[in-house]
Amino acid sequence: MKKMISPSLMCGRIANYPHTLDVFAKTGIEYLHVDVMDGDFVPNLQFGTDTVRQLRGMSNIPLDIHLMIERPEDKLAWFDIQPGEYVSVHAESTKHLQKCLAMIRERGGKPMAAINPATPFLMLENVLGDLDGILVMTVNPGFAGQKLIPATLEKVRELRVYLDARGYTETDIEVDGNVSFENARLLADAGANIFVAGTSSVYKRDLRLEDAIAQMRKSIE
Repeated sequence: MKKMISPSLMCGRIANYPHTLDVFAKTGIEYLHVDVMDGDFVPNLQFGTDTVRQLRGMSNIPLDIHLMIERPEDKLAWFDIQPGEYVSVHAESTKHLQKCLAMIRERGGKPMAAINPATPFLMLENVLGDLDGILVMTVNPGFAGQKLIPATLEKVRELRVYLDARGYTETDIEVDGNVSFENARLLADAGANIFVAGTSSVYKRDLRLEDAIAQMRKSIE
């Protein structure tokens, strides 16, 4: 499967967005990871609905919207989902996961289910046909700068085997949380193919943005 980079915009400086997004476009970045946090599902606040709309006007790179919010099925309309955008909802955040995934698809989005480190992927068994991908959190969601939880590496490996054995060979596995250059290589070997890049890789302070992206490409190919 094609390996893709989805830089986390919350890890970048807002004042640098015009330059950053220009570099992302020139280096072939596939998606822009947009974290939406409600202060309830996770203990933090991030990107509101109007900011998401404005981001679309700043770049032609499609969004990869990660909804860390309670009851996402009641709020999907707020985000004006565009065709081709990934939209992840947490399995832990809703009693109506299948309904929520179907609503994303109806709007032209590519539905994904996100699962926290302690959530088994087996809980997604009955919605596999509704998914374009599964987002595996490799840290507990809410804050950047955490360390990858070691057990999540084997979780990704087992998930890839599980999906392939059931005929879902084209279902993406996205990974989010301390996806450093070293961890990205391990996660790619385990079967991940979309990598949320943050402070430990693309936005690494001692590297030019272009060089960090190039190094990330080498790590995942």
